[in-house]
Amino acid sequence: MFEFTITAQDGRARNGRFATPHGRLQTPVFAPVGTQATVKTLTPEHLKGINASLVLSNTYHLYLRPGDELIREMGGLHNFMQWPNPMLTDSGGFQVFSLSKTRKIDEDGVNFKSHIDGSIHRFTPERSIQIQNNLGADIIMAFDECADPNDHAYIKQAMERTHRWAERSLAAHTRPDEQALFGIVQGGVSPELRAVSAGFIASLPFPGIAIGGLSVGETKDEMYNTLDVVTPLLPENKPRYLMGVGTPEDLIHGVARGVDIFDCVLPTRLARHHSAFAPEGRLNLMNATFARDSRPIDESCDCYTCQTFTRAYIRHLIVAREFLAATLISIHNLRALIRLMEEMRGLIASGKLTENIPRLLERWQGNAARKNTSLERDFD
Repeated sequence: MFEFTITAQDGRARNGRFATPHGRLQTPVFAPVGTQATVKTLTPEHLKGINASLVLSNTYHLYLRPGDELIREMGGLHNFMQWPNPMLTDSGGFQVFSLSKTRKIDEDGVNFKSHIDGSIHRFTPERSIQIQNNLGADIIMAFDECADPNDHAYIKQAMERTHRWAERSLAAHTRPDEQALFGIVQGGVSPELRAVSAGFIASLPFPGIAIGGLSVGETKDEMYNTLDVVTPLLPENKPRYLMGVGTPEDLIHGVARGVDIFDCVLPTRLARHHSAFAPEGRLNLMNATFARDSRPIDESCDCYTCQTFTRAYIRHLIVAREFLAATLISIHNLRALIRLMEEMRGLIASGKLTENIPRLLERWQGNAARKNTSLERDFD
């Protein structure tokens, strides 16, 4: 279990297979985010229909509601939400980072206030792992401290604490044969600290390694430069997961730099704000220009939405405030990113990804996101 096999490479990009208890992942892969044991507006059948193979859920949110013990009693997260394929849970560290005004960090762990009712709770590495063991996802995360990338005086302290917490997370993990525990590389946008962190996390017996602390306020160039430092220092025989990153251009740049796993709330969040990925750039489907547009969102897309409905119909749903609009746009946006990953896997297999990077970036240029902010990874 948890064997990672590289099947093809093109430059630093690679295709791989990662074995989990709920199926084998083909990488590189994009994971829809199901924060509270559901990908917003979609059913598991919708996810199967867009060929999603991995879903992420959130430790912080499920701990608060309905509770990890309840989910364990219900047979674990897969059974609870009726998703039969691989799942990943984060450690709750990023949500604690987002609660900077209502949390207190010490060497042992973090005290924080619930965003639901203001009650006080405490996460330690041991508690985070216990919660994730109860949830039962195939891939789980070590508890880490995600620091503001612009707070250079604090980044080193947070990185060193993350390293100590990584060792404690490993010691606390009780289901290593059933759940792959990934360590997390931190260090802000400092090349020196990132190199130190990559070396330390790579030295520990994690079956996979995550890269955290990106898409939290740094520039695109800083993100890509950080990946240029980190990925060459990570073991070739372990999957690499770039946490919370998922714009089309970031997927392209990340795959080209050797990243294997991605997740982001962006596709479904955009959908709930009427925005769709399209060849001509992001479309705000509420605009009156689409009132009589008989085309699908993307004529080249094979998703249910594009094969069935027009832009005019989706705009009508938006104006009428029908929930179906968010469902249909979410289906398309997620399928667009999954198709992009499928295309890149094919190009890697044929040895043609590197030469096609400019073409892919040009195609997706109009769908580029604004400067990275933590909003894309906050309480979705």
